[in-house]
Amino acid sequence: MRPARVEDLDWYCAEDPSVGRETLQRKVEAGEVIIAELEDRPAGHLRLDYLWSKTPFIALIRVRPEYRAQGIGRALLVFAEVRLRAAGRDALYSSAMTDAAQAQAWHRHMGFAECGMIQGINPGGIGEVFFVKRLKPEA
Repeated sequence: MRPARVEDLDWYCAEDPSVGRETLQRKVEAGEVIIAELEDRPAGHLRLDYLWSKTPFIALIRVRPEYRAQGIGRALLVFAEVRLRAAGRDALYSSAMTDAAQAQAWHRHMGFAECGMIQGINPGGIGEVFFVKRLKPEA
């Protein structure tokens, strides 16, 4: 696991075409993209956004199909959590589409708790389930 580097941009832009290259470059330079490598090849990535400019949110986590079910998603998450704790963050948010049972199950398995929902936010009227994972014990 490592923060993405500018030299990763060509690969990363092909893997995450939902956001433009300029935006992805800014996120890479800000340390908001994590790359998982296996056998010196990119195996997956995690991209953070910040809600209200301060609340960390997993905008995207993806493991390439040939590397799935090997703990890479968990490793990406743990790497992000360690960095966020060191930066003083106390929670991490994420979401999954309401029709994505497997993604929702993954979040719960990783220690996230459901914390809300927005109906009809995605194409086709599909909603989004939001999750939170506490990074520090609550006082």
